[in-house]
Amino acid sequence: MFLEMALPLWKNLLQTTKKRILQQRWLSLYNGAHGYEEELVKKKLQQFSGGSVNLSKEDNGIGILTLNNPKLMNAFTGTMIVELQERVTELENWKDGKGLIIHGAGNTFCSGSDLNAVKEMSNSQDGMNMCMFMQNTLTRLMSLLCRLPLISVALVQGKAFGGGAELTTACDFRLMTPGNEIRFVHKHMGLVPGWGGAARLVRIVGSGAALQLLGGAARVDPERALRLGLSEETLPSSDETTALGEARAWLNQYTEGPTTVIRAVKKVVTAGRELPLEAALRTEKDIFGTVWGGPANLQALDRRPKQK
Repeated sequence: MFLEMALPLWKNLLQTTKKRILQQRWLSLYNGAHGYEEELVKKKLQQFSGGSVNLSKEDNGIGILTLNNPKLMNAFTGTMIVELQERVTELENWKDGKGLIIHGAGNTFCSGSDLNAVKEMSNSQDGMNMCMFMQNTLTRLMSLLCRLPLISVALVQGKAFGGGAELTTACDFRLMTPGNEIRFVHKHMGLVPGWGGAARLVRIVGSGAALQLLGGAARVDPERALRLGLSEETLPSSDETTALGEARAWLNQYTEGPTTVIRAVKKVVTAGRELPLEAALRTEKDIFGTVWGGPANLQALDRRPKQK
């Protein structure tokens, strides 16, 4: 009886919420109204080739995103920036995904932007276009308005400098390995973060600590990262393969369970972080409606002993 009553409600609310999320899905921070022409920016970026951004999707719902340009400490070339956007689109379309680990090949994370490309794009407009492109991509990675409901982890091995440090802030969690560091070196390049790293860093560690890290271009080792709340844990191993296995095990404690429930958890947390309170409450209500009376909920009720 309970199942017969709940399923129609669940299906109706699921469809309503799906429509709402799909309407939000392709919104960008920047578009033509801001003087931003994405296809033109892509063409410019693709002139600077090298490296790759690879994605593997495992049967347990964990995606592994690998920055692969070890000769340049996984610095982002123009084509890698475009490929990152493409991989994010793949993840948005992955219905069975629950979690994501971002790491770098060759036992280091990312040293920021390829300086060869930076020199060729040193005029203000090119810089602004790259800034808008990466902010759009990393905002999608962060699940603004629930577009990518995966629980994400940056596995920091070796160096995470400049844009690499910014990329870590676009993840829900950061794990570090012994002897490694995160460093916002932008000041030494005569810059400030442009990929959204400053705004996200303030939300993670607070304005005072963010000012110290940005203003001092300070080295953040695993111990300091733990104290600041920039990192969740220091993994035991510095070996690339072993550390990746440890990161999988760490993430599994949050992604174990039905995909619909894990994705719903991520959505309500994202809504609470990104939206005004009233909008967050309405979104939470809608998402609650997609799991109430759903398969995982009904199975859990069947497993519970009946109340007397």
